Amino acid sequence: MKIRNKLRDDNFYSQIFKLVLPIIIQNLLSAAVSSADVVMLNYVGQSSISAVSLASQYASVLFMVFYGLGTGATMLCAQYYGKGDMQAIQIVEGIALRFSMLISAAFAGLALFVPEQMMRIFTNDAELITIGASYLRCMSVSYLCWGITEVYLAVLRSIERVVISTIANVLAFSLNIILNAVFIFGLFGAPKLGAMGVAIATSLSRLIELAFCFIISYRSRDIKLDLRYLFVKNKVLFHDFIRLSLPALGNDISWSVAFSMYSVIIGHLGTDAVAANSFVIVVRNFGTILCFGMASAGGILLGNIIGENRLEEAKEGAKKVMRLTVITGIIGGLIVLAAMPVVLHYASLTEQAMHYLKYMLLINTYYVLGAAVNTTLIAGVFRAGGDSRFGFICDTIDMWCYAVPLGFISAFVFRLPVMWVYFLLCTDEFVKWPWVIKHYRSGKWLNNITRDDIYEGLDS
Repeated sequence: MKIRNKLRDDNFYSQIFKLVLPIIIQNLLSAAVSSADVVMLNYVGQSSISAVSLASQYASVLFMVFYGLGTGATMLCAQYYGKGDMQAIQIVEGIALRFSMLISAAFAGLALFVPEQMMRIFTNDAELITIGASYLRCMSVSYLCWGITEVYLAVLRSIERVVISTIANVLAFSLNIILNAVFIFGLFGAPKLGAMGVAIATSLSRLIELAFCFIISYRSRDIKLDLRYLFVKNKVLFHDFIRLSLPALGNDISWSVAFSMYSVIIGHLGTDAVAANSFVIVVRNFGTILCFGMASAGGILLGNIIGENRLEEAKEGAKKVMRLTVITGIIGGLIVLAAMPVVLHYASLTEQAMHYLKYMLLINTYYVLGAAVNTTLIAGVFRAGGDSRFGFICDTIDMWCYAVPLGFISAFVFRLPVMWVYFLLCTDEFVKWPWVIKHYRSGKWLNNITRDDIYEGLDS
């Protein structure tokens, strides 16, 4: 028995590392693009950094929308992949694309026609509003492309085609960094556009990524980016998608909008606080690469196991994922700590902004672990078992009844110093730990959500 369990352990760990390594590469490249934006704009000016950081909050919200739709689709796709039903996966992809394309079109419309009003939510600084508005107009194209590619790549990851999705992301992110340099600094005869150059580079790279996805789809033998599935109707799968995915989507929207409120609060505390937070976001993104990759890989693998109806094995697998998450969370905090002297040496900020930056980074050395545990359980383990409702309720209460009100009260009622406001905002992850861990131990999240009667309501 011990030998067999050891073999199973070895097999589980080898499977999860095969999944997690490509995902880490994707997350690393995504963080590299964000850091490249900040590093390059550092040579343009503090106002450009601050404006792009604030305007990028809309992309952060949109990313969480796509992430919610993608993980919602992954809940179903991973389990149906374990069951061996590829047709169901293709139908779920079509359902997810309906939502993502509609939402991305709405965001693109707002960014194109009312960008000044969007910027005024975050700041009342006229210079930041002007820079951010031009950035948002150019970004509208990227939102449209993003809505399609994120869902398709999430579905590919759910069926363990992580290498393909990694190649697509490597292409997009590499192009983004190169084009950033070209358009920010005016290389090779291109116009010198500063902050607007970041948006143009992002939009062009997203267009190329979308084209690459269609090429991959054409050559794929199983799951394709087939827009005809937008019009395929399946009452059973649509009902399951609504029941399971909308709480996940609601969870991620609720959390991301609330997290954007942190930027609203910081944005009204002065440009020094905004500029410092811009650097902190980049460093924290690098610190969370390992643990967020573990959450994604763990969710996919556990979903496959549950779809095969191996529930006890899934429960043991969840314990292994949690052990790995704690380890990667600690490593993430050490990465933030190690990055501090480098960031403090090269950041070209005011003396006050540098003071904020130092202590914000220190706070994030432990904040990463809190985020790692919650993300792995809520977005990885629980969703793998078809439980998206708990996370929606937990995050909504935590963010909107605790963190956001606490931030506004501390900043604008008690007018506490900037660093006290930031510290209080960063208690959000630890406040919900007791409830999240209790739900994990209860085992109520573990469900096989696949069905055998899904084609009874199929029309095309």
